[in-house]
Amino acid sequence: KLVFVSVLAIVLALSISAASDDRKDDVNDATIESSDYSSAQGRWLLQTKRTRRVTCKKFPGICDAKGSPGPQCCKKKCVNILTDRQNCGKCGKKCKFNEICCKGKCVNPSFNRKHCGGCNNRCGNGEYCVFGLCNYA
Repeated sequence: KLVFVSVLAIVLALSISAASDDRKDDVNDATIESSDYSSAQGRWLLQTKRTRRVTCKKFPGICDAKGSPGPQCCKKKCVNILTDRQNCGKCGKKCKFNEICCKGKCVNPSFNRKHCGGCNNRCGNGEYCVFGLCNYA
């Protein structure tokens, strides 16, 4: 019996030490993988070329190109001053939080009869704009 118990204890001790060695190997593998990733990422960053952005400040003609947000140049960005809330009517003129830019003017679409609920949504005769909806009084 004593030999059986001692053999069982040795087998148990060996299996515990083998399991802890496997965990150490897993940690080392994870460390190697992360270092491989960071070095690969570093190589990728070195291979990329820096490109310069073309701005409308130097080349104002790009605002007239097809697909441009607008024909005017404000703070190195092409914008449409007739609809842009940050540049309404002219560069740098911001509309208030509850206003939108319609035809270059800041308006409140909740109560404006000419722009009720959105730009150019005019209420009919005798109607009032209430919270963006045209209603009769």
